[in-house]
This record gives sequence, C-alpha cells and structure tokens, in this order.
Amino acid sequence: MISFKNYKASLLFAGLFLISSPFISCSSSDSTDESAPVNSTTRELKVNLDANLQTMESFGASDAWQCNFIGKNWPSEKRNRIADLLFSKGVDAQGNPKGIGLSLWRFNLGSGSAEQGEASDIGDEWRRSECFTADGVTYNMSKQAGQVWFMKAAKERGVEKLLAFANSAPVYLTNNGKAHATIKEFYNLKDGKMPELADFWVNSLDKLKTEHGLTIDYISPFNEPQYEWDGTSQEGSPATNANIYSLVSVLSPKLQTKGLSSQIVVGEAGAYEPLYKTVTGSASRSNQIDYFFGVNSTKNIASMSNVKKTISGHSYWQAWPLSSLISSRQAAASKVLTAPGLSLWSSEYCVLESPGTAELPGGAGPGRDLGMQLALWTARIISTDIAIGGVTSWQWWTAISRGDYKDGLIHVDDGASNGAGNADYCKNDGFVRDSKTLWALGNFSFFVKPGMVRVQIPGLDSAAAATDVMLTAYKDDTNKKLVIVAVNYSKTARTYKLNLSGGALGNNKLTPYTTSDTKNLAKGTDVDAANFEIPSRAVVTYVGTYK
Repeated sequence: MISFKNYKASLLFAGLFLISSPFISCSSSDSTDESAPVNSTTRELKVNLDANLQTMESFGASDAWQCNFIGKNWPSEKRNRIADLLFSKGVDAQGNPKGIGLSLWRFNLGSGSAEQGEASDIGDEWRRSECFTADGVTYNMSKQAGQVWFMKAAKERGVEKLLAFANSAPVYLTNNGKAHATIKEFYNLKDGKMPELADFWVNSLDKLKTEHGLTIDYISPFNEPQYEWDGTSQEGSPATNANIYSLVSVLSPKLQTKGLSSQIVVGEAGAYEPLYKTVTGSASRSNQIDYFFGVNSTKNIASMSNVKKTISGHSYWQAWPLSSLISSRQAAASKVLTAPGLSLWSSEYCVLESPGTAELPGGAGPGRDLGMQLALWTARIISTDIAIGGVTSWQWWTAISRGDYKDGLIHVDDGASNGAGNADYCKNDGFVRDSKTLWALGNFSFFVKPGMVRVQIPGLDSAAAATDVMLTAYKDDTNKKLVIVAVNYSKTARTYKLNLSGGALGNNKLTPYTTSDTKNLAKGTDVDAANFEIPSRAVVTYVGTYK
C-alpha cells in the first residue's frame, strides 16, 4: 500500500548483475510524438535464445481500495468492462488485445475498519475494509462482496494466480482495537495471539475456497512493515522480522493441516533498500533477504514447504533519480544471488516521487494522468526492475482509482472532475477511463506469460537506455514464441536489425503491438526483422516464432 511518509533512501551500490545492464546516470527528454525523425543508423539487436536468465512468473495489480464499492454497487456492464480491461486475454476482430491479460490479482484481506466506521479513526471510507469475522468464531463470507466479485471475474477470464495480502491484523486481535498502529516498530497484535491470527488466515482462505470457489495461491500477511503506520489515513502496522518469522512459523503447519496449498510470501518491503541492507532507524525491520533466506540465518524459512522462495519489495522511492533506480536494483539483485534458489518480486508501485515536470505532468504523484508520459515513466521502471533487478513478477498498486492522483491503471470519475474525496463520489456509478499506463503494462503482461524465460541480449549498450531504447527479450520454448519488449523513451524513432542466435525466426517477421499517444496496444502490420523501426515515445512488443 502507499505510504506517504518521507522515505530517504541511503543506497548501497552493488554492481555486476546481468550482462546487458551497466550503470545509467542521465536525465529524460520531454515528450513528443511518433512523427519525430528516424535515426538513420541501423542498430543490431542481438538475442541469444540459448542464454537463459530468469523465469517470469506474473504481472499483477491490487484491488485496494476501490474495488469493494465498484464491484458491489456499479452496473454490471461497467464492472465487466473494467474486468475485461484488466484481465481479458482475448483479441478483437483486428487482433488487438481487449485487455492487458494480468496473470496475478492481489486481494486485500480486510481487517474490519469498515464495520467500525468513524470509530476506526480512518477518515476516508474508501480506505476502510470489511472483515469476514468479528470474533474469529463466526464468519460472514458475504463481506467484501465487491472484492470477491473482482476475484471471480479475474478467474473467469483466466488469471492464473490470486494473492491475498493484509495491511493489519483483524481489529478483534489488535492491541489497540484499531486497524492502524499506535505503537512503533512492533506488530499491532495482542500478546500471545499469533495462533489466532494464523487461524484467521486459514479459515478465511478455506471459506473463500469452499463458499466462493476461490483458491488463494499466495499469502502475504505483512505489508510495508518498515513504516510506523501510526497515522489515520489508512490501515497498516509495523512489524519486526521476528514478528513475521513468528507468524510464518505458526501459519505454515496450520495451512498444511487444513489441506490448503497456498504459499506464504514475505517481504513487501516499502522500498528495495530494506531487502538488502540494514536501514538506520529500522534495523529490526530490514536486511530481510539475509534474515529470512541467508544461508547462515537461524531464522531461515526456506525449508518450510509452503513458504515460497521469493522476497518481495516495492518499487517506490528509489525510482528517481535514475542513478538510484539502477543502483538499488543492482544491490537487490546482487543480494538475492547470495540466497540459493531465491527469486525477487516487485510487488507494488505507483508514483510517489517528485521528479519535476520534465518527467511527469505536475512533477509528482498528485494530478491524474491518463497519457503517455506517465506510461513511459512506468514502463521504464518495469523494464529496469526486470533487466537489472532480475524480478520474476511485477505488480502495480491499485488497479482502479477514483482520486485525482497517478495511482490507477483505470480511473473512474463523475464526468465533471478528475477525482474527489467525497465518500459518495463514484460509489454507485461513474465513467470509466483507461490510461496509457494500463496499456503500457499490457505490453508486458499480455505477452510475457508465466513460465516464459527472459533471454540475454548480448552487447546491449544500456549506458543511455533509460532515455533511449530499453529492450528485454523472452522465449516460450514450448510454443516456440519470441517476445521482445521495447521502451523507446527518446524523441527519435530507431531502426533495428534482429540477429537471433539459438534459433531461426519464422518468415523473418515480427508482429508489433504499440502503445503510444495514438495507439493502445494496437496490432500492426508484420515488420521485416532485418529492418524495423521502433517509434519514438512508445512501448512496442514484437512477437515472432522460431524453430
């Protein structure tokens, strides 16, 4: 979830990860359109199908906080339109994707602040959440109906994985009876109640399965534990690494006893930094890779069969300046390599940085932006997280936003303003606005499917990639499919020649799908792999087959 606290990252520079990703330090250019001149120099794009990098797992987004009212109250036609945009894997008569085909959906398991109303201290009704139980004994699975609707809509459209995350323990178990914290550092939970908290998770997941037919694949019980969460803007709680270990140790056998296949995912660090180093002021809540997966750690949880060997961090705060974007991903990737078999997820992002108006309209997160400048900003982070951080899953924060902020893939409004804080604003109906950021994420999520392997691009000069053309390549060995995602941040269209090793490209052709000022993941005419143009200020996915 978003933390609006001031987080200053002290970066540990760790280099040397992935051949195609050297250090970048540069600034971005202003936006332009596809009519920009083409650089006459043809670049060679080498792709080596025999040089495997990470296996991709998923691309996702979260239902918090907007989906409960929208999924419960809005007209069916509009709800389904939103679900199609997020989840559809189909194409129209012209071959254009109908949606972005997410492969993971994040469900916010509620804590009960909604039932408390104003007594919850959380002023924004949309940021309160319902809870399936008020006492841990009787469960009401009609709660969170709108969020359950979206989970079912996701599964009906073929979304592969569901993840349940929580911002707080249920209020009947918290130390202060609230879903926000009033103590610092430690988890907001009554003494000795870890077993009851584990029971809440097990029973909620079991009843979601038996009563709603929804199998939760991943459990993420702690979210951004580095922050104090002692304000009243939203649910949340700090948690020490020891708190997290304590719950995992109790929850793991309870899941097995109940016959649930869900895997526990830890981390959800508020930035990359707490994953790879000890952060001053929150030592007990950082250096999480070493603590949970270090080979010499006494708290290593990797041997628990239902703990996924993944550590997750959020892409906030260290996305700007570009030197921080690169060095933080290098440091995280380097640390991950010290833990055998561990993978890295980027499990949450929207704009919290303030890079200035040359980078983003308005210069920061406030102010809705449906356009291409934010889409390129986001695509640059996705590409960097994958190519330099080595992440296997990339997840956006809130899929739907009703606020005048850069935090939604889809925005809803009343037709008269870009967003409001009034609780009744868009509670029952509204207008649906897709964004270029939605479609730019789709350039990855629709084509890079779970199980595909990222492959090396030898000799790629990434020294200016963040303001030029960023490239990642993937293969599906079963279906012999090649996918190349290009993010052209520059004002200049670039010409390339593909040099494929480890296989031969079928018909020497690639099919482009373009997101730009004028296109939304639009299928184009096949291009000659020996001479094709990547338009300026655009994200383009090229798809081909090989043998």
